[in-house]
Amino acid sequence: MEEKIRKGVYEHRIEEVGPKCRPYITRYRLDLDVRTVATEVRIHADDAGKYQVPPGLKGDVTYGRGIKAVAAFLYSEGVVANDRICTFLNSLSGGSLDISEGSIYHFCKDFSGRCAEACSIIEDTLLNSPEVCTDATTVSTNGKQTYIRNFSTERCVLYCSGGKKDLETLAGFPVLSRYTGILTHDHETALYHFGTGHGECNVHLGRYLCKNTEETSNRWSHDMEMFLKGLDHARNELKRHGAASFHAQQLERFSLRYDELVAQGYEANRATRGRLAKKEEKALLNRLVKYKGNHLLFLSDFRVHYSNNMSEKDLRICKNRDKMAGGFRNASGREMYCRIMSFIETVKRRGLNIYQSIMALMEGEPVIL
Repeated sequence: MEEKIRKGVYEHRIEEVGPKCRPYITRYRLDLDVRTVATEVRIHADDAGKYQVPPGLKGDVTYGRGIKAVAAFLYSEGVVANDRICTFLNSLSGGSLDISEGSIYHFCKDFSGRCAEACSIIEDTLLNSPEVCTDATTVSTNGKQTYIRNFSTERCVLYCSGGKKDLETLAGFPVLSRYTGILTHDHETALYHFGTGHGECNVHLGRYLCKNTEETSNRWSHDMEMFLKGLDHARNELKRHGAASFHAQQLERFSLRYDELVAQGYEANRATRGRLAKKEEKALLNRLVKYKGNHLLFLSDFRVHYSNNMSEKDLRICKNRDKMAGGFRNASGREMYCRIMSFIETVKRRGLNIYQSIMALMEGEPVIL
C-alpha cells in the first residue's frame, strides 16, 4: 500500500482519529471519487481570422474519452443495454450529465470503427497460427435467427457475424478462406472445405457417447468416453514435460484400442432395443470410424486441442448479450458488436487492462500488436 502511494497510484489523503500529538497506527480505506470535469477549450482565430475547430470538437458540447471508455466497457464486457448505460452514467455523475441513448450508440459505433485495425492484426495472427478453434452460436437479428462465429487461440479471439451457417457464408470469412492450418470444431462438416487439417471436439463427442450409454445401457460408449478422457490426461502430463506427441508404438496401441471399442459397439448395436436408439447408435459408430483420425489428432500433434471448449466459452458472452438485449436490430449492429468483442476478448487474453486499453485505442495508440 505504502509503495503504491509513493508511486502516485493512489491519491493520498489523511484522516486523523484521536489527539494528533500521540503515537498512531495506520489503516487504509480505498474508494473511488467520481467527478464530472468540464474542460473549456478555447479555439483562437488564425491569421485569416478563421477558427480551425478540431474534428472531435464540432459540437458546442462533446464528451471525453473517459465517459466513452466507460460506455464501451459496459456495452461489451459488462453486457449492459444502452438505456441502462445512460442511467448508470447520469446517476454516477450526480445528475450533472444528461447523456442520451443515442449518444451511447454513437460512442460504441465510433469505438467499433477504431477496433477495425486491431481486428485486422488479430486476423493476421490467426492466419499464422498452427491451430485455431472455432464455433458458432445463434443470435437474433430483427427477429430472425442469425449467427456469430468466433476463431480462438490462446493469444487472440476474432468474432464474425453471418446470416447463415452454410458453406457460402463460411467462405466469406477471410480467416477461413485463407487459413492453411488445423481447425478444431464441433463436427461441422462444412468446415472440412477449409484449412489443411481438422480436429474434432472430443468433449462434444463425449456428450453423444454419454447419451448413448444412458439410452441403450451399452457399455462400449462409456468405455470410449473414459478412454478418450484418459488419453487427454496422459497427453497433458507429457506436455508438462515438454513432449510434442506420443511415441509411434503408443499411438499404435491407442489406435488398436479405439478400433476394439468401436467393434464392441457394432456388436452391441445388434441387440440394441428401440428403433431410434439403434439408429442413432449406428450413426455414432459410423462417425467414429469415418472421423477416427480427426478425433485422435490431438495425440499425434500436441498443438491440437482435445476440444474446442475455448471457443465455446468465448461465445457465452454473445449469448448473454442476446438474452439481455433481445438480440440486434440489424446486421450492422451485430457486426459492430463483433469488432468490439474481438478487441476486448483479445485484450483480456493478453492480460491487459480493459479500461486502459479502450482509453488508449480512443487516443489512437496501438494496443494489439
